[in-house]
Amino acid sequence: MNFILLGKTKQRVSSISLGTWSYGGANLSGKMSVGWANQEDEDSQQALQTAYDAGINHWDTADVYGNGKAEQIIGSMWGSIPRKDIFLATKVGWDMGKYKHWYHPEHMRYQMESSLERLKTDCVDLLYLHHCNFGEQDEHFDDATETLRRFQNEGKTKFIGLSDWDSYKIMKFIERCQPDVVQPYRNVWDDTYDSSGLKHYIEKNNLGVCFFSPLMHGLLTGKYSEPVTFEEGDFRENVDAFKKRSVIEKMRKNATSLKKRFNNHPHPTMHGVIDTLISDSKNSCVLLGQRNSDQVNIAKSLGITMAEEDVIWVKSLYKH
Repeated sequence: MNFILLGKTKQRVSSISLGTWSYGGANLSGKMSVGWANQEDEDSQQALQTAYDAGINHWDTADVYGNGKAEQIIGSMWGSIPRKDIFLATKVGWDMGKYKHWYHPEHMRYQMESSLERLKTDCVDLLYLHHCNFGEQDEHFDDATETLRRFQNEGKTKFIGLSDWDSYKIMKFIERCQPDVVQPYRNVWDDTYDSSGLKHYIEKNNLGVCFFSPLMHGLLTGKYSEPVTFEEGDFRENVDAFKKRSVIEKMRKNATSLKKRFNNHPHPTMHGVIDTLISDSKNSCVLLGQRNSDQVNIAKSLGITMAEEDVIWVKSLYKH
């Protein structure tokens, strides 16, 4: 496994890091599916152990993944894995509790304390604001960031982060927030990392960056041959691209091209779509969902910097 320094944190983390959204299993928020179906706890625990053995030392989770279930599973691993060996990140902000907005300081504190209890740790390495929805007039921004800084001063987190699906939203708040690490949505199909200005800002200010959903929830593997639906509780049911035959066919065609170009790699499609993301960005790692040991074994073959001409070629495949 290759490692990078996560920007000004100066922490050495695996370039392919572990995303644990799926470990929460199928889940609903109101009537909206927000989890991942068909995930067994045993598979999650085996994946964590295999990841540790492979040198994947950065694990990312959130308080709302399975309403705390993913955090509990991670917390169950410290009997066989030294807590100090893992750079552990979690998030706060997607649970309103009894309040009418996302970032009420009292609820943030409750969620933070609950996360620490589930994770069986006194301090996480990194705590993110899970999104940039701070109210209609951004009126809750100051409370959210001040609460995060307070947690940092109290020793509950070492570093703070800012995350969102929209890189432009992150750019709106990044200077005021002054995070150590940023977590944007990015993959070779949906990529505004450069055009938003986020890439330039991160490299200029030596921030760490962790890209989430790099496989577009599995769609970029090219494994689907027909439009697909998912059961209730599975977030992928909300993703329109899974229902579009033209997108499915393009992903399959591109996967064939990747296999031909990178035929010397054991997992050429994954190498193409994942390693492209770390090859054009400093201080970056990819948060790759790894649902079982087999997926971890694929992940550990990735994280290799690609030649610039290969990066340009891969990106050209996914222009739309």
